[in-house]
Amino acid sequence: MQIRIHVPSQTLDLIENGALFRRYVVSTSRFGLGTEPGSNKTPTGRFRIAEKHGDGAVPGEIFVSRVATGRSGGENDEHDHVQTRILWLAGLDSANANTFDRYIYIHGTNAESRLGTPASYGCVRMGNEDVIDLYDRVPVGAEVEIEA
Repeated sequence: MQIRIHVPSQTLDLIENGALFRRYVVSTSRFGLGTEPGSNKTPTGRFRIAEKHGDGAVPGEIFVSRVATGRSGGENDEHDHVQTRILWLAGLDSANANTFDRYIYIHGTNAESRLGTPASYGCVRMGNEDVIDLYDRVPVGAEVEIEA
């Protein structure tokens, strides 16, 4: 399985044996694309899933420092929560090699109504049920490509 994120369409494609298996709506950074530390931009290029966090967490559960808190966040919550599952990315290109240290994740969100538009702070946000589905299908080490 491979993951392909297409920033212009705000979609994430799950590819199996070279063919589209499933498509999800996502949200990348509201600040655009880039790799600068502290920029809150979504990086582009080739990545791998370095770590996965969230086995057994309930949909909507909030994570802090990759640890489930037992609390849930809803759409009306003003905070930008990391929720449900985390797939932590590591860059494979020289330009995005700092991705892991920038804490760039694919994760669930409390802002599901904003999926399909750039709204994140650098991560790739997904719907909570969608991120569970993706998490259960891809292993650590799976290839990820983020395309501009």
